[in-house]
Amino acid sequence: GLTAIISVKIPEPQFEGQTKTRLGNAEVKNQVESALAETLIFWLEEHPSEGRKIIDKCLTASRAREAARKARDLIQKKSLLDSTSLPGKLTDCSEKDPELCELYLVEGESAGGSAKQGRDRRFQAILPMRGKILNVEKARPDKMLAHEEIRALVTALGIGVGESLDLSKLRYWRVFIMTDADVDGAHIRTLLLTFFFRYMEPLIANGHLYVAQPPLYRIKKGKKQDWVYSDTEKDAIMKKYGDSRGVDIQRYKGLGEMNPDQLWDTTMDPEKRTILQVSIEDGVKADEIFTTLMGDEVPPRKAFILSHAQAVRNLDV
Repeated sequence: GLTAIISVKIPEPQFEGQTKTRLGNAEVKNQVESALAETLIFWLEEHPSEGRKIIDKCLTASRAREAARKARDLIQKKSLLDSTSLPGKLTDCSEKDPELCELYLVEGESAGGSAKQGRDRRFQAILPMRGKILNVEKARPDKMLAHEEIRALVTALGIGVGESLDLSKLRYWRVFIMTDADVDGAHIRTLLLTFFFRYMEPLIANGHLYVAQPPLYRIKKGKKQDWVYSDTEKDAIMKKYGDSRGVDIQRYKGLGEMNPDQLWDTTMDPEKRTILQVSIEDGVKADEIFTTLMGDEVPPRKAFILSHAQAVRNLDV
């Protein structure tokens, strides 16, 4: 909650990470500290009440960081001491080579059950996600690590979070977010993307994160059957048929509406599936969007919604 703006002009700035939130020029630190220290000391002596509030805030933040560190260490120790410490609801694959393995994060127990039955158990693991996970943009790190669904996800991947993340320990080379094709599914997908961007950004940067694309429709006429992934594609197929008589259209809003064979054929079969790879083209812009859409401040989010209202093409109310 405390923000200070310091203008520093550097001929050749070096930043750490794609989000460019931390300056990497080591020579700047001592000069800035020296320039600010004396003035800040005088200001605190003249404003004891404000100084006390700042100190209290710093102490609270310090306690939160320490709690997060202890929670993170606890997760890592459990993983090191207990080789069977994988989350109980994870249905693992038999393959042991991480580069050949896939993990599906599936919305809901029902769809998770269908995915478990429809998967290729040799290389595909399933982790059902119960409900909406914590919005980490609004939560302290210790609260994030105490959240059951996030702990299960962190443990399953095996790489840790934040500064302690070690990508060499990744247990699954491809991680898929698989949610329903409705507003709730989009919300859960956004919550998961927020978590990965804030705490597992290298997973995205190294091309390990994907979004599964389950079909929106099944269009059947006679013996011919089409799986359709967008309204535009549906309209094109219907135009091709011309006469709508005898055409059966089934809309899939939930993954649980498909049986295991259908889920495999449309969404999980590497030979047939359509997938989207998550990438970060502009780290600063991505940081701004997550802050606006998922953060505590309501006015920026309202302004964003109003400015983009006319661009909405699929509204579910």
